[in-house]
Amino acid sequence: MKILARQLTLDLYNCDTNRLGNVDEIKDTLKGVVGSEPRLISEAIDDAHFSIIGAFTEGHIALHVYKELRYVAADIFTCADSEEPEEIAKAIKQFFRPDKIKSTFLKRGDFGLEREIKPKIKIRVAPLRRVKNAGAKVVRKLVRRGK
Repeated sequence: MKILARQLTLDLYNCDTNRLGNVDEIKDTLKGVVGSEPRLISEAIDDAHFSIIGAFTEGHIALHVYKELRYVAADIFTCADSEEPEEIAKAIKQFFRPDKIKSTFLKRGDFGLEREIKPKIKIRVAPLRRVKNAGAKVVRKLVRRGK
């Protein structure tokens, strides 16, 4: 069945601290990835949290950036068949460079069976983080054997 729209939500953990504070760079990245010119509005919630909301012809983007937590929450909504929320998400991931990403894909306006209405969730951890965690586990085991 044809769906009306697609929504992709992203949770980006342990983002690059150099990228979190510059609102203008974030806006330029969003403008570069969205085909039509988005109308972007930024609002500082407090010193450690700001949001950027962008509306474009066939959807919207919303980002909440928490500088001290190194966390970004992103919502990408599109109802155009030509627009892929994954492409926008890819650019956002490349900009913020997170260690861990949790993404949820929703089909909006899917009038299928009720039991089929479940979000698909994916979690990806950066390879470097896995190496650091594996190294720490090996050291702990060696210390335990030495006792």
